[in-house]
Formats: sequence, C-alpha cells, structure tokens
Amino acid sequence: MERKLLFLERVLHGNGDKAFNVLFPVRLCGSFQESAVELVLEKLQKKHLWLNAFIKCDRNGRPWFSVDESNPVKIQIRIVPRNDDEDWQAESVKEWSNPFDTSKGPLMRLVWIKGEDTSEMILVMHHCLFDGRSIVFVLDEFLQLLDNIEAEIPHEIPILGLEDIIPPEIYNSKIQKLKSKLVMAAVGLALSVIPSRKREVERQHDYYIHWKLSEETSAGLIALCKAEGITVNTVMCNIILNAYKQVRQKKALNKLLCPVDIRSFVPQIKKNNIFGFPLMILVSAYPGLDFLSNARAIQKEIEKKIAKLKPYSIMMILEAGHRSLHKLMNFLKNQKPGSDCMFSNLGKINIPHQYKSFEIKTMFSPTVMGQHCNNGAITTSTYGEQMDFSFIGSEGYLPYDDALAIKCKMMEMITEHIVTEKHSIA
Repeated sequence: MERKLLFLERVLHGNGDKAFNVLFPVRLCGSFQESAVELVLEKLQKKHLWLNAFIKCDRNGRPWFSVDESNPVKIQIRIVPRNDDEDWQAESVKEWSNPFDTSKGPLMRLVWIKGEDTSEMILVMHHCLFDGRSIVFVLDEFLQLLDNIEAEIPHEIPILGLEDIIPPEIYNSKIQKLKSKLVMAAVGLALSVIPSRKREVERQHDYYIHWKLSEETSAGLIALCKAEGITVNTVMCNIILNAYKQVRQKKALNKLLCPVDIRSFVPQIKKNNIFGFPLMILVSAYPGLDFLSNARAIQKEIEKKIAKLKPYSIMMILEAGHRSLHKLMNFLKNQKPGSDCMFSNLGKINIPHQYKSFEIKTMFSPTVMGQHCNNGAITTSTYGEQMDFSFIGSEGYLPYDDALAIKCKMMEMITEHIVTEKHSIA
C-alpha cells in the first residue's frame, strides 16, 4: 500500500532529516507490563495500516508513504524511569528535536515515563501523517486496548489519494485543474521575487510552559461565553492577542494562526482516518473596542472566514504547486514570522476517565514543534472539567521571559472577566 505525499505533507516532511513532531502526553494510574504495551501497539498497527508507513522516493524524487504488509515495522518504545511529576515536560522537549528515520518508519513511537503505579505515556508522531484529531483518536484506541486487548477497534479504510476525498465532479474538472495551475504558477513567481532574510534565524533553546485552570475557573470561563453568546475559542483568541499586545507592544503583529479541523468540511475523511492536512485561518483583534465587543467582532470574522473555506479547491490548488515546493521551503525558512503564534483549541476530549485496570489522572494538551514553528504555539484542550494549556516556543524567536509574561497576562484577563461576569449576573 502506498500513496504520494500531498503538497502540505511534503512541506511538513521537508527533506526528512529534521523533526516535525506532534506529541500527546497522558498520565495514568496503574501498573503495566512492557509486553502488554507492545501487544497494544501491534494491534493498533493492524487496525491502522498507515501506522506501519515509511517514506520512500521514486526516481523523480517524489516522496511516497509506503507500507510493506509482508514485513511490518515495529513501533518503538522508549522507557524512562519516573522521578517526579515534571519528567514528562523534559522528555517532551527532547522529543521535539528527535527526528524520525522516515525512510525506515514507522512514523510513530511511544515514550513511557514509568513509575511503580503512575506513568506518563507520550505518543509521538510525525506531523506529515498526523494532525491533532488523528493523534487524539489513536490515543483513545490505545487506551481501550491497554485496558482490554480484545476491545472492538474498527479497521481504518485508508485514504489512498485525493480521489478518495474530493468529489469526482470537482476532482475531474478541467476548469478547476486549470485554475489550480494558474494560481500556483502565480504563487511560484511571487516566491521568486519576494525578498527574504539572507540567513536563517537560529532557533536556540526550546521551552515548554504548561498550566491548567481550576474546575471553578474553567466553568466560569464557559459560563461567560454562554452568557455572551460567543465561543470559548473566540474568547481565547481575544485574550491571547491582547496578552501579546501588552507584553510585546510594537513587536506584536496582531495576528493569530488558527487550525480548522478539515473533517468538519470533508465528510469523506472519517474520524478514524489518519490524515495530516491542515486548514488555517488568520485571526486579528480590532483596536479601539472593549473586550467583549472585540470578541463579538472576532467571532463574526472567524465565522465569515470559515464559511468561505473551500477545502476541495484548496487541496487541488496546492497539489498543482509541487514544482514550487523548494521555493516555498526556502521562503518559510528565511522569512520573518507572519503571526504572533499559532493557537489551537481541541475543545473537550471525550475519552473516559476510569477504565477497568487503570485510570487517567490527567491529560496534557498536545504540542507540535518543527522546522516552521518558529513563532511558537499555544494549545488548549478540556479534560475532566479542566482547561489545560501548553505554550511552547524557542528563545531565538520569542524570549522565554516574554512567553511567561504572556501566560500571566492571559490568566489575569481570564480571572478579571470571569469575576466581572459573576458581578453582572448577580
């Protein structure tokens, strides 16, 4: 089984020599045998054939995901003795810079921070094959099988090309294909003439800032959003942009890059499909408006941009751009960041808390770090009635002290507006 890497998958893969990894850590209370964990991973690979994938290049240099079903590869487990509750953060930072050997595969591994009755399991996956939804779904199945190796896990029907995703009337449209070629030809020309920095900025030290809201504060934030008729995602965009403005001042760009789940628009991509194609929108705040007025304005703009998204057209346009790939890679490597950071909200993670043989103590929001994540990322998710935040970055782009100050400003605004909302209701 094999398929060509799509354009954006090639961007994420690069030359295959650098890490671009998605991590999802979870803390478990229970005792596990290594042989049992190995068996779980083997069964997952049988249910999801792409978990056996490696990347090979054809004679034209075009990379393909490939699975040799007669000679399956083994998902590696790295076991680390557990000393304290912070070990998982240090191991996560290590894994951001630990590349996969994509020519051998597989494109997933497990880091097990092993204690007597408490462990952290960190799923590590290459971003070219996995998006945030994929890694959440794989973790859910991993936990089901860890509790019961006979659990019913459906076989994934793998996506083998755009023709499996895009309706035939669009995929075979001569007009759409011509339009796609013209758009990408213009992009290629623009990339040739746009000036960029002569040398790449050094990434320097990577850092990880993690925190959780209390159950009370999480509930208060959700109540604020419901009362005002705006989403948690919108309020957090507003808070992050404000925090960057207060801390970074003139260096703040007032731009937030936000992923949008492609499965909401493309029903052909099932929830158990392993797929890494990202859709993005850019979000900005409106100067001169108060906090809630700004949030309402941002929500209208987000809704407008999402309504205009045409994923089938976007995928076909990008697929016409493979000849411009190296120009884009050089541009991304040497260009100044076009946003303050990336913000991803996974929302409520619907994975059980209690299993027969173990329980989930907590989950930590996934992180992704790679060669183009130079301006950092904030990820949030909700599990067990608590919102969890991961803020990652590199000193060469955003100093750690600035990131810490941004986190503090975010918490100040969350607390301030929850208290204000309580008083207004009272």
